[in-house]
Amino acid sequence: MSTTTSFRAGMDAAKKNKNDEFYTQLPDIEAELRHYRPHFKGKTVLCNCDDPFESNFFKYFAMNFRRLGLKKLIASCYGGSPVQGQELALFDLEGMDNADAEAKRPYKIEITEIPDANGDGAVDLSDVEYLLQNDANVLTVLDGNGDFRSPECLALLDEADIVVTNPPFSLFREYVASLIEREKKFLIIGNQNAITYKEIFPLIQTNQLWLGFGFKRNMAHFYTPYAPYSQWIEQEGDGVVRVAGVQWFTNLDLPKRHENLILVEKYDPDRNPRYDNYDAIEVSKTSDIPDDWTGVMGVPITFLNKYNPEQFEIIGIAKAPLGTASKVYPRQTQVSKDGSRSEVTKLNDGPAIMVSKPPQGETYYIVNGEYFVQRYARILIRRIGDAQ
Repeated sequence: MSTTTSFRAGMDAAKKNKNDEFYTQLPDIEAELRHYRPHFKGKTVLCNCDDPFESNFFKYFAMNFRRLGLKKLIASCYGGSPVQGQELALFDLEGMDNADAEAKRPYKIEITEIPDANGDGAVDLSDVEYLLQNDANVLTVLDGNGDFRSPECLALLDEADIVVTNPPFSLFREYVASLIEREKKFLIIGNQNAITYKEIFPLIQTNQLWLGFGFKRNMAHFYTPYAPYSQWIEQEGDGVVRVAGVQWFTNLDLPKRHENLILVEKYDPDRNPRYDNYDAIEVSKTSDIPDDWTGVMGVPITFLNKYNPEQFEIIGIAKAPLGTASKVYPRQTQVSKDGSRSEVTKLNDGPAIMVSKPPQGETYYIVNGEYFVQRYARILIRRIGDAQ
């Protein structure tokens, strides 16, 4: 099973079972957040999918509260998390009694100042722990279940300036919708395939959402209490897994978004064939975008890691159901790599390229005696100023 296939299988399992609690590692958070520091001065930050005692998002903002010049930090958690309260015994906290702790009641934590409580001359997590254990006004038990869609959590969202978290994979569409509806700034983690969701791609096309700086080698490390995930992602250690195809999604500006992509390749009809069902040419790698083509090009979704809206215009996407194809193919014969045949309609799912003969070592399709290959979803782009 390929990494992409296994990742999709895992996402499907997460959606079905709702076992999608992935706790982001602090180094990954630090590596991304350093690109946005000016955005946080004087702002209220909300981490609304984060148990403060397990979430490295909360730890990052608590440790950097003064350095970032935050106005306020709010974190809320969903009740019943399998790891809730494991790091710091909840019944040791002001504002939560034994019954609340044993029931794993959801709660919120609001911080407006982190003093040097232990007098050691530095502000660190020990000061945060002291604050939580000795200030009953900081922690409040929630009335509901802590779901980000609940009225009291939506009220917290209304109060926030910027939201930073790793929302549930299975609820990504709905989570983003809540942020857009309330016109919030955000920096969140999601599956790379979310780019092709019919609810997400229009936001990318209209510059309401874009990709952040990104994970190293497009892989993220998470802690998860769910053992079954080791079947489809790499196990890195006790409860720590490595996941491919993960992205930061944001509407916070960052420098790389204004860097022009250097184009060095030339149009080659063999390397850049025209699609049969879209008015565009194929560009299989972002680095192969030709500098002498003035029409529409289909590029991989990874292009968005290099996308500068001042250099390129996003025309659309070649991916059903969003793509507006110029033709619809009748039912076709799919010939798999192993030679097996089946009757399908898959050729209508994305960009198709007509070939003169059956390709070797590649799945292809036969329609009325003609041969086609299909490419995965392509972002349709055109250079700014090249519109004809």
